Amino acid sequence: MLFLIEYDRSHGRLVKFVTFDDAERARAEDARIELEVDLNSQGIEHEVVLLEASSEEGLRRTHRRYFEDLRSLIEAPAT
Repeated sequence: MLFLIEYDRSHGRLVKFVTFDDAERARAEDARIELEVDLNSQGIEHEVVLLEASSEEGLRRTHRRYFEDLRSLIEAPAT
């Protein structure tokens, strides 16, 4: 699975989260580029990433910073 994420780093919040099937890779890449161009044209400095993982659960485990607030990350036990 592919996951398109728009993240507002200055506020520590997830703005956009879109899921694509593996067969939709070209569509996902196009969506990432369109989002980056749109944000850039508006002067919005958000992080935009396209990530691949076997499941949303796996993505949430390996890229926790996109889904949890800073306090949760600091207080969570190391795994």
